[in-house]
Amino acid sequence: MKISTILATKGYTVITARAEFTLKEAAVKLAEHKIGAMVVLDDDEHVVGIFSERDLVRAAASHDDALSLRVGDVMTRRVITGTPNDDVLSVIHTMTERRFRHLPIVDQGKLVGIVSIGDMVKAQLAEYRGEIETLETQINEG
Repeated sequence: MKISTILATKGYTVITARAEFTLKEAAVKLAEHKIGAMVVLDDDEHVVGIFSERDLVRAAASHDDALSLRVGDVMTRRVITGTPNDDVLSVIHTMTERRFRHLPIVDQGKLVGIVSIGDMVKAQLAEYRGEIETLETQINEG
């Protein structure tokens, strides 16, 4: 299964942030949309970082005035991205090995979606369920 299959089901909407946002503004946006991370874009809509709940917690743990800091000061700058053509199992492996939960999906330099580890597991379980049902049908017919 490809990432494009997950995006076709999940949708292509991505909630984004700017590096200039305060952590307060970013936290409000995360809560409002019930999400755990936002892709940070520059003025040209290029991915320059990712801001997650983990970044927020790290900032709060080390700064008394954390909510007034800027997203650009605490975001993860080394963003690993995927493509719509990436295989789900290889992406799950990368996310697990690198210990991150959100992967921006970029196609021809443009942000086209984001997947979470939860999206990946859900898709993989659905695929397994389909395979099990097919095998059960074959056994029952045989």
